[in-house]
Amino acid sequence: MSEPQITRASWLMIAILGLTWGGTFMVIEIALRGITPFWLAAGRIGFAALLMTVIWLLRGGKLFLERARDWPVMIIVGALSSAVPFMLLSWGQQYVTSGFAGVSMAAVALMVLPLAHFLVQGEQLSLRKAVGFVIGFIGVVVLIGAQAFESTGAGLEPFGRLACLGAAGCYAVSSIFVRRLPPVDPIGVATVLLIIGAVMVIPAAWIVEGPPPMPSTETMLVLVFLGMVPTAAANILRVLVIRSAGPTFMSLTNYQVPLWSVFLGALVLGEPLPPSLLLAMCLILSGVAISQYGALRRLFGR
Repeated sequence: MSEPQITRASWLMIAILGLTWGGTFMVIEIALRGITPFWLAAGRIGFAALLMTVIWLLRGGKLFLERARDWPVMIIVGALSSAVPFMLLSWGQQYVTSGFAGVSMAAVALMVLPLAHFLVQGEQLSLRKAVGFVIGFIGVVVLIGAQAFESTGAGLEPFGRLACLGAAGCYAVSSIFVRRLPPVDPIGVATVLLIIGAVMVIPAAWIVEGPPPMPSTETMLVLVFLGMVPTAAANILRVLVIRSAGPTFMSLTNYQVPLWSVFLGALVLGEPLPPSLLLAMCLILSGVAISQYGALRRLFGR
C-alpha cells in the first residue's frame, strides 16, 4: 500500500462530492413524498448497482488486478459503506433531530483519524492534523446551531442517536478497508460494493416496510437521479479519492456537506441563511487549512 498522494484532482473530487452530497438532502426530501424511507434507500442503491454493473461488464468486469482475494473484506466494506449506514440513518432519524444526524456525519472525520493512524501507511496522527479536524467539527456544530444536540423527547431517542453514530462509524471503518484493499479496479470496487449493499438493503426494506410501493413518475425520476449521481457516480469518486489520497483526506467531505446543504437550501428553496454561517464557514475552512497544511503547500508551491 503506497503513501497517500494528494493532488489537484483530489481536491477537485472532494469538492464535487461535497456539493453532490450536500444537495442530496433536498432531493431525498422530494422523493420521500412518494416512497417510504427503506424503499428509497433500496431503490437508490438498487438502480445504482444495476447501472454500475452494466458499465463494469462493458469494461471487462475486472476487480482484483493481481489475484482474487479479500472477498470477505469486500463483503464487509459493501455492508458498511451503504447498506448498514443507510438503514441505521433511516431508523435513527425517526427519533433524533436532523441537526444531530448532521453532527453525527461530521463526526466521521474525527473517527477516521485514530483508525487511519494505526491502520493506514502514511496517515499518522499529528497534533496539527487533530487540531484542524476538531476546529472543522466545531464549525459544523456552530453552523447547525441549537438543534445540534437538542432532545426530541422520544422514548427511543438514545437508541436513535446510537444508530446515527453507528452509521458514522460504518462510513469511517469502510473508508479504512477500501484503502487497505490490494490493487483493484476502481470501477469494479464501486460496483461490487453497490451490489453487496443492494443485496442487503432490498430484503431489509421488504421485511420492515412490506412489498415495494408503486411510485409516481416524478418519484421514479428522482430515484433514477439519486441512483445515478449521488450514489453511482459519487461512489466511484469516493473510491478514487480513498485509494489515492487516503481516508483522512476523504473525510474532509463530511465538513463540506452541511455548508453546501445550507447554501443550496437558500439558493433553491429560499430558506434563510443562518446568522452563524460566516463564523461556521471560517472555522471549517480554517480546520481544513490547518489539517491539510502540508498538502496545500505542495499544491500551491509547485
